[in-house]
Amino acid sequence: MRKIMLGMAACFVFGAQVALAEPKTAIALYGVPVLTAGFDHFPYANIEAPKKGTITFGVMGTFDTLNPYSVRGIAAQGIAPPIGLVIQSLMVRSADEPFSLYASVAQSVDISNDLSRVTFYIDPRVHFSDGHPLTSADVIFSWSLLKEKGKPNLRGYYNKVIAADAPDPKTVIFNLGDSHDRELPMILALMPVLAQHATDADHFDETTLKVPIGSGPYRVSDVKAGESISYQRDPNFWGRDLPVNKGMYNAHVYRYDYYRDANTLFEAFKAGLYDVRSEDNPTRWVTGYDFPRMLDGRAAKDPIPVRTPKGMAGLVFNTRHAVFSDIRTREALSYLFDFEWINTVLFEGVYKRTGSYFEGSDLSSNGKPASAGERAILAPYPDAVRLDILEGQWHPPVSDGSGRDRANARKAFELLQAAGWSLHKGVMTNAKGEPLAFEIVVVSRVQERLALNFSESLQRLGIKMTVRLVDDVQYWQRVAAFDFDMIQFTWGASPSPGNEQYNRWGSRSKDRQGSLNYAGASSPAIDTAIDSMLGAPSRDAWLDAVHALDRILISGFYVVPLFHAPEQWIVRNSSVKRPDYTPLFGFTPETLWRED
Repeated sequence: MRKIMLGMAACFVFGAQVALAEPKTAIALYGVPVLTAGFDHFPYANIEAPKKGTITFGVMGTFDTLNPYSVRGIAAQGIAPPIGLVIQSLMVRSADEPFSLYASVAQSVDISNDLSRVTFYIDPRVHFSDGHPLTSADVIFSWSLLKEKGKPNLRGYYNKVIAADAPDPKTVIFNLGDSHDRELPMILALMPVLAQHATDADHFDETTLKVPIGSGPYRVSDVKAGESISYQRDPNFWGRDLPVNKGMYNAHVYRYDYYRDANTLFEAFKAGLYDVRSEDNPTRWVTGYDFPRMLDGRAAKDPIPVRTPKGMAGLVFNTRHAVFSDIRTREALSYLFDFEWINTVLFEGVYKRTGSYFEGSDLSSNGKPASAGERAILAPYPDAVRLDILEGQWHPPVSDGSGRDRANARKAFELLQAAGWSLHKGVMTNAKGEPLAFEIVVVSRVQERLALNFSESLQRLGIKMTVRLVDDVQYWQRVAAFDFDMIQFTWGASPSPGNEQYNRWGSRSKDRQGSLNYAGASSPAIDTAIDSMLGAPSRDAWLDAVHALDRILISGFYVVPLFHAPEQWIVRNSSVKRPDYTPLFGFTPETLWRED
C-alpha cells in the first residue's frame, strides 16, 4: 500500500508542474489525425466482409519461440503488432496515415504541452483471453520488463522514460523528463501490453513455446515448432466493435506455414497448400506464374503500388572490420557493382536503383541541394557530408550495361590506390602485402546469385569475395553478433522515421548485439541528426533533419546501394479477397476475408 501511495503522490506533484491538454482518442506526430472522433471504421476495411474460414500464409524460414520480444530465437509471425492477433498495443496505428494512432486498449491519451508527461486511460472493458482484466499494473509491468529484457530497440525506447506511475487500475502516467522527444509518446502508445499474471519475467529472455496470453482477437490454437502456427478467433474478444477493429480480422482461423527454402515454398503454393504469398523473385514474378491454378483463375497475381519510402537495400559493409575501415575502399567497391547489367540479365529489368535511405518520397535528399535548415544541422560537422551530396549532385554509379564497364573500373582503381591498395600479380594488396579479401554471408539462392555476380566483377580488379550460403538460423545468429564482413540487408522506411534510427545508426547501437546497426556506424553527426528529428518543432524542421541524416549516411558509403521494386508482389487464392482501396502502407493482411 505504501508503494502505491508514494506513486500517487509523485503523480500529483508532477502533474502540478505541467500544463495538460485535453485527453484525445487519436493523436498524430505532426498535425492532426485524418479521422475525427466517432469515426466508424478505417477506410481500408470492409465492414461487410464475412467472418469465416481459414486463411493460410506461406512463410520462408522457421521459428523456435512464441515470445516476439526476446533477443534470443526467431519468433512465430502474427502474435504481436503490427498484425497483433494475440498481443495488442495501447493504441493502433492507421495504415493510411504517416503516423497517426487511434484508441484501442487505451481509450484516450493525454500528452502534456511540454512533452514531459503522457497519460493513458485504459478502456474499462479490456480483458485478456483468459478473463483477467487488463490493468495499469500490466502496462507498467510490460514497460519495465521490455526495457530490461526486450529487444535492443525496445530497451532504447523505454529507457528514455524517467518513471511510470499508476494512480488507479485504469490510468498510467509516464514521466518523460525534459527529453522533448515528440515521437516518444507515440512509441509508448504502440507499446505491447503483456499479461503480468501469465508472463515468466525471470526467463523472459529465453526461447519458449509456452502459448502467450493476450488481449487480442485471437488465441494460439495449434503450434508445430518450426513448421506452423494457427490462431483461432476468441469468441469473447472485448474489442470487436471498436472502430479500429471493424472489418478487420475476418478469418475464423489464421495459419502460418513455414518452409525451409524458396523453391519448396513456391511449389507448395502451386499445389494449393496455402492462400497468400509475397513474391520477392522478379524472374518468377514475370515468368513463373503460368501453372494450372493461375491459368484457370483459382489464384491470381495482386501487384500493389508502393506509396511509402522504399528504404535502403544494400550490400552492407561491416566497418568494424579493418578491410572496410577506409571509406574510399567502400566507395570503390560500389563502382564495381553493375546494376544496369544485373537488372537486365538477372531480374527482367523490373527493379529501380536505390539512391537514398528514404527513396521515392519527399524524405529523400537525393537530387536536392541542402536547405538552410539542413546546413545548420550539419554546420558543426563539416566533413560529415561530401560536397556533391550536399548539393544534391550525387547518384549511384551508372554503367554502360555491359557487365565490364571500363570507366567505372578505372574510378574504383583510383579510389583503391588512394586508400593504399595496389595491384600485384593480379591480386589487390595493401602495403603489408595482405590481399583485399572478404566474405559475404547470404541466406537464399537469390542472394547467392547476386553475390556471385558481384564476386566476378571484383575478381577483375584482383579482389576476392567468398560467398557463403548458410541456413536461416545460422544466418541470423551471425548477423545478430555482427559476425560477418558483408551481408545483403534492407532497412525499411516508413513515412515517419524517428527513434528506430538510433537502433540502426546511433553510436550506442554500434556494439550492442541484436541492434540493426549492421554497418557499425558511429558518428556524432548521425546522432545529432537523429536528435534533431526527434526534437523538431514542426514538420519542416523534422524534414530538414531527415534529409541531413540521409546525406550523412550516403556520404558514409556504408552500403553498396541495390534496388527496389515499384510494387508489392502479392499472389493469393481467388477465394481470398481484399478491399478495393489500398492504404498508404500497402498490403494489409488483417483486412483479408474468404468467400468460398
